[in-house]
Amino acid sequence: MQRPRWDPPQERILDAADVLIQRRGVHGVSIAELARRSGLSRPTIYRSWNDADDVVRSALLRRVVGVIDQFPSPARSRSALVDDVMTFTALFRDDAVFGPLLADEPEAFTRYTLQRVGSSQRMILQWLASAIGAAQEDGSVRRGAPQEIAVMLLLIAQSAVLSQGTVADLIDDDAWERELRAALDGHLRV
Repeated sequence: MQRPRWDPPQERILDAADVLIQRRGVHGVSIAELARRSGLSRPTIYRSWNDADDVVRSALLRRVVGVIDQFPSPARSRSALVDDVMTFTALFRDDAVFGPLLADEPEAFTRYTLQRVGSSQRMILQWLASAIGAAQEDGSVRRGAPQEIAVMLLLIAQSAVLSQGTVADLIDDDAWERELRAALDGHLRV
């Protein structure tokens, strides 16, 4: 999957979407509000997106790309890969847009990220598959199609991140991180 590129007006619209999602959640994003906040016309928005839902998806994709960009080269070992996935989950949970979605609107998060494999998940899968392939070369990650291993790795991490709030009374943050790390490592182990 090729990294998306947005022109300056699109960036302004996506910046406006970020602010609206942070303040009002995904339900507070409308074309009228995006136009007002970005200072651009509705027709300008409609030239790039069909509706507010499309803008939200693009805004979330842009944020995922921003997180992935913090990992300039793929991990070259299983332990480095597990460290990167754990760092990714922390960055994701602490993100100014994703964090509130996870805490306040888990149903919206589910709708935008779990009901179908969208652009954001495909971007994450591409990043994971590349890192898995690199770590397989060093012999610390089991054999298998990197893309297939990446799918299950994403499901493990995504499920843990989405469910963390629901199990907070049962497992503290340190234990959650330790157990997620063990699950990821076990999935990749030779």
